[in-house]
Amino acid sequence: MTRPTPHPELPHGPLSGLKVVEICSTIAGPACARLLGDFGAEVIKIEPPEGDPVRQMGQHVDNVSLYAASILRNKRSVALDLKTPQGRAVAAELIARADILVENNRPGVMERLGLGYDALSERNPGLVMVRISGYGQDGPYSERPGYGAICEAVGGVRHMTGDPDRPPARVALATTDYLSSVYAAFGAMAAIRARAITGRGQVVDVALYEAAFSQMEPIVPAHDKLGVVPMREGSNLPSMAPNSSYPTADGGWVLIAANSQPTWRRLVGLMQQPELLTDPRFETIQARGRPENMKAIDAIIGAWSRTLDGGVLEQMLRDAEVPTSRVYTIADIYADPHFAARQMLQAVPHPTLGHTTQMGVVPRLSATPGGIRHTGPDLGADGVAVLKESLALETEAIEALIAAQALRTPSH
Repeated sequence: MTRPTPHPELPHGPLSGLKVVEICSTIAGPACARLLGDFGAEVIKIEPPEGDPVRQMGQHVDNVSLYAASILRNKRSVALDLKTPQGRAVAAELIARADILVENNRPGVMERLGLGYDALSERNPGLVMVRISGYGQDGPYSERPGYGAICEAVGGVRHMTGDPDRPPARVALATTDYLSSVYAAFGAMAAIRARAITGRGQVVDVALYEAAFSQMEPIVPAHDKLGVVPMREGSNLPSMAPNSSYPTADGGWVLIAANSQPTWRRLVGLMQQPELLTDPRFETIQARGRPENMKAIDAIIGAWSRTLDGGVLEQMLRDAEVPTSRVYTIADIYADPHFAARQMLQAVPHPTLGHTTQMGVVPRLSATPGGIRHTGPDLGADGVAVLKESLALETEAIEALIAAQALRTPSH
């Protein structure tokens, strides 16, 4: 496919013209709004005077959060103290002009601020309010604080992660937060589509534990009909073998996925162990998926794979049309030509660092692609401009907000 070219009528992406207000912190909410911004929505991020905690997360260079430079990209920052009546009033005015509000506070917080959906929709009936929380807006757990890792435990995902002879492990990434952000963005677009028909907005209720739980789709009916409570499988795919990471002579790992019968036969031919094809333990997909047989086949493949360097083994498997990949590190990703060709590593100009390399835009649209217009702004960098442009406030009114400590700018 050729490189996407922005459509002249939608130079910043298909969501150009949508106005989004973000009142979020850390990951799930900001990632959702970043996704909307990547595809052209105008995103105004309202953050507290001390800034979103994400500005303190990840690695820093010259006191600049590299994480914030990425997850806050394509947004404008307005630092408002919502504990002040003036700050809340400004936020309400911005939301009254918005198409979408994204918030990830604990349920009830926005209502106590006077920014609940009932109040906001009276002024802006078309408002779509995306609410991201640990356990959802109702139910007996709704008021519990819920972070991605906790919600993975509640959703059953943590029980399935790791090796069977060790305690449940975690993925060293915010997988549930990012999955929730995609559900939230999808919900926002579904609600905007519905608004085009009904003329009214609605609430999009995204619970982190439900996003985590959605990954358990094959396990839910199996427990209902068969009482199955699956255990951790380590690097294996449950009931499917061989599909695991195997050691190499140079200390790395190669993932081999020979699930189907034709692929299994090709792998056996490459290994030059034809007797495996007539071994009753491995003759069928179902037989290979039995726990005791999975262990046996993994041991056989591992003994073979550790005699070869990773690059050599990977090429041999590819030549034999066996799905495979070395287990990449981030250094491998930077050196990989496919990531470069797909624009998954993009150098984004930065006012103090020169540039930061950020992940590219996902997904790719052929006719109206998204893009990275600018890096994440400094805290409050756009406050004055936004209030002048969006609310038509005069300089005197903005100075009064600053004096009341309701608005923070980089120079105040």
